[in-house]
Amino acid sequence: METAERGALETLAHGVRYGGNPGHKKNPGDFGLTPPSGARLGACLCDDVNVVSKAEALRYLQEGLRRGLISELRRGDWPQNVWAVSDAGWPLEAQHENQEKGTYHGYPLCEADPLREEILRRWSGS
Repeated sequence: METAERGALETLAHGVRYGGNPGHKKNPGDFGLTPPSGARLGACLCDDVNVVSKAEALRYLQEGLRRGLISELRRGDWPQNVWAVSDAGWPLEAQHENQEKGTYHGYPLCEADPLREEILRRWSGS
């Protein structure tokens, strides 16, 4: 990765925000979600992979940006998707939701998701 690109990603990592989505939570934790929780049937849930605090979710999002695990599709300056891997080894995907605020929500990639292995490979090589 070029120095200019690293600098741009670091700038995004400093400005990014994490909002959360009740469809990916059993328990609202400190995410401040309204309604407090409303896990979608069949969705992979953050609770199931032990991502239970907003600070932790933000840390993964920032690290994914820093490592350049981002989609080519952009919403203004922000990539549509950012990927990371939790400390426990779970691939995570964040989706852009607010261009003005740089806010994302995220969720673990289910075991059947074909992108899982690619994210794990790129994470270990970055």
